[in-house]
Amino acid sequence: MNVSRLFVASPLASGSEVALDEAQVHYLRSVMRRPDGASLLLFNGRDGEFRATLEGRGRKAAVAQVGERTREQHPEPDLWLCFAPIKRARIDYVAEKAAELGVAVLQPVLTHHTAVDRVNVERLRAHALEASEQTERLSVPEVREPVAFDRLMQDWPDGRRLLVCDETGGGPPVAEALGGLDAAARAAPWAILIGPEGGFDAAELSRLRRISDVMAVGLGPRILRADTAAVAALACWQALVGDWQRPTPRLDADYRTSRSVA
Repeated sequence: MNVSRLFVASPLASGSEVALDEAQVHYLRSVMRRPDGASLLLFNGRDGEFRATLEGRGRKAAVAQVGERTREQHPEPDLWLCFAPIKRARIDYVAEKAAELGVAVLQPVLTHHTAVDRVNVERLRAHALEASEQTERLSVPEVREPVAFDRLMQDWPDGRRLLVCDETGGGPPVAEALGGLDAAARAAPWAILIGPEGGFDAAELSRLRRISDVMAVGLGPRILRADTAAVAALACWQALVGDWQRPTPRLDADYRTSRSVA
């Protein structure tokens, strides 16, 4: 049987007991049909991953009895994805794939040409959480409230490098730009900025040029949709700068997990 894997907010330690919330109990009991004694895997973004055992506490409540640690917590790339919101199904896709690709922060950005003026942040958080549970991540991305482009640039943190996907074709190929980075640049915190479907306006492009650590790059000869551009840029960054360069840990067959995406 596949093992259900859950994110919990509580501290994790062998021998402890973690109360599961109503949604988690419903998922385990009604969706996955897990009985008392079923094996679980728990993670909280701080303490690593632990085996646990499901134990009922009445008809609608349950706890997880925490056993041994299966994986230590390791640092993950400090990578933000800043993106102009797009329509519902496609923005959900961006949140899911960004979580799979190891993003630490998802930051919706309202630009001059952004066509969507309302973002359901809680729904994006749910998609990011489910993707993290499925893909063996030991953390869950932070999904922030939307921010205006000018405010984002005004508050841009010193030392965070910014990779801008340049739809005008003026930037060097992404592999060439990232492949030529020195060790200090590779070790720095990063962000990737994906513009709206209508592109950045002239004032926004001018504002971007004033960021000291900005790098505008091209993503090939074809015009990509915003959601495709986000996935492509993240994959390139992870392959050339991020943790795709590290050995991939092999998980025991007992650690295979199961999680349905709503």
